[in-house]
Amino acid sequence: MQTLLDQFSETIRLAGTRRRPLRIRGSGSKDFYGGPSQGDVLEVSGYRGIVDYAPEELVITARAGTLLHEIEAVLADQGQMLPFEPPHFGQHATLGGCVAAGLSGPRRASSGAVRDFVLGVRMMNGQGEQLQFGGQVMKNVAGYDVSRLMAGSLGTLGLLLEVSLKVLPKPKAEATLQFELNEYQALEAMNRWAGQPYPISATCYHDHVLTIRLSGAQSAIQATHAKLGGQLMVAGDEFWHSIREQTSRFFREENSLWRVSLPSTANLQLPGKQLVEWGGALRWVVTDAEVAKVRAVAAEAGGQATLFRGATKPKTVFHPLPKPLLQVHQRMKRAFDPHGVFNIGRMYPDF
Repeated sequence: MQTLLDQFSETIRLAGTRRRPLRIRGSGSKDFYGGPSQGDVLEVSGYRGIVDYAPEELVITARAGTLLHEIEAVLADQGQMLPFEPPHFGQHATLGGCVAAGLSGPRRASSGAVRDFVLGVRMMNGQGEQLQFGGQVMKNVAGYDVSRLMAGSLGTLGLLLEVSLKVLPKPKAEATLQFELNEYQALEAMNRWAGQPYPISATCYHDHVLTIRLSGAQSAIQATHAKLGGQLMVAGDEFWHSIREQTSRFFREENSLWRVSLPSTANLQLPGKQLVEWGGALRWVVTDAEVAKVRAVAAEAGGQATLFRGATKPKTVFHPLPKPLLQVHQRMKRAFDPHGVFNIGRMYPDF
């Protein structure tokens, strides 16, 4: 593995000297996400393997090229899981791509996002130097939590080498319930239930049907089902897998797919079809509306819109940042990647 690290370092240093950008790539399962990055491909999938796993401590450390399904299989053998339920979008999805993309699945609203479970990282900066941040325990420290800064950075700040993650026990039991409601009723129900001690681990509303997942002790699930009612869904696991991996019919529409984050009670008035997750805080929108219109409507509702998939991408895929926040991003980019080597254009144009 040291030979690979030396190769990575030499490639990065040479790219910096020549001012030639690199595109970091694991399996390519998230290539569609974000803007088009420039330069030669830096293939990192070969740097793989679980470095350390302590089931009793609920911590796993693995190299960035390790396949997600391998990590999940090892965790499952110990009755544990990645709590943020990351989407794979392909059989060869890697841990590095998972953290760099920062995408979470249906369980995110109840358990937390990717960044909430990142304990530490080892990475390589734009000068080919290895840096280490965080560790393998949850603790409060002074200063910047740089390790969590890597989650969702899309490889623009550095090359991830290793990641330590907090894991959690798998629920003892799960059940999926469905209710026929209109959108107003569904949003009201999701927000009302969120304020109650119900073991709700996922929500999804689409086509006049609200689907919720209950996770925890069998007795708690039965009591909640009795209180809320609803129709028990037999193929619940398959349903949530289709939402996480976006294989359901909704995600196969031809128009552009937008990911809109906004207040959970907001009313989002856009043409096309919508699928609601995370208690109303995440809206997937399939629409042929103009980019400017989608972003204006999202902003008016107090949210942000990202073009998740689309045949034609605008100059800025992610919702434009206010100037002060954009300057913060630019300063961080210069600090970690002074020569502008990594994934230029993947997050925002020119950096």
